[in-house]
Amino acid sequence: MWQRIKASAKSEKGFTLVELLAVIVILGIVAGIAVPSVGGIINKAENDAKVAEGISIVNAAKLYVTSNNPSAATTTLTKTELDNYLDNVKNDTYTVTVKKDQSSGKYSYELKNHNSVRLVGDKNATATEKELLEY
Repeated sequence: MWQRIKASAKSEKGFTLVELLAVIVILGIVAGIAVPSVGGIINKAENDAKVAEGISIVNAAKLYVTSNNPSAATTTLTKTELDNYLDNVKNDTYTVTVKKDQSSGKYSYELKNHNSVRLVGDKNATATEKELLEY
């Protein structure tokens, strides 16, 4: 009897249609769970990169202010002024408004016309340095 069972087991080769369908269904379920998760991670990474670029622009404005010490209470900086302090900025239509508090001597920085503003600040206006850092 054992010989017949062994012989019949040896003669079977490959997978049955049911086994193949079961594997395909399992792979479909796994893909259905994994693909949306990966898509969300990629989207968040792209948004984080935009905000990081905004922070880099504000840091470049700080370097500019330190190097040039502008005398005006409010100064608007563009790509022209900040180009020496930045590398590989994708969105170059930005402006940074630098305001000096006359009583304390401290500076505040607001970024305009940059992709990161839509993520952290008002939809059409500005994003402050604090808003960028808290994102």
